[in-house]
Amino acid sequence: MSELQREVSELESKSTTAARLFDIRRIIGGLFVVYGIIVTIAGINPSDADLKKAQDVNINLWTGLAMLALGLFFLVWMKLRPVVVPPVEPDTAEEPSK
Repeated sequence: MSELQREVSELESKSTTAARLFDIRRIIGGLFVVYGIIVTIAGINPSDADLKKAQDVNINLWTGLAMLALGLFFLVWMKLRPVVVPPVEPDTAEEPSK
């Protein structure tokens, strides 16, 4: 029985790791940070034509900073509130009756 318990605990730890790895907040936060960096870099030195199109607002810079802030928010949220996988209760229906 201890061998079975060891295997169950290994599977539970793998399930918890997989749940944390594929947390949607990590994916969304990472993408927003990467795209935010790219758009912010594009907005650092705008051309006069770009500013004229946006009515003298450096939209790339402001959008990039907003995307960066949102991405960092998701990543901090993930760190402060990690995914907790509920424990799996053993199924008693599968045990053979004697």
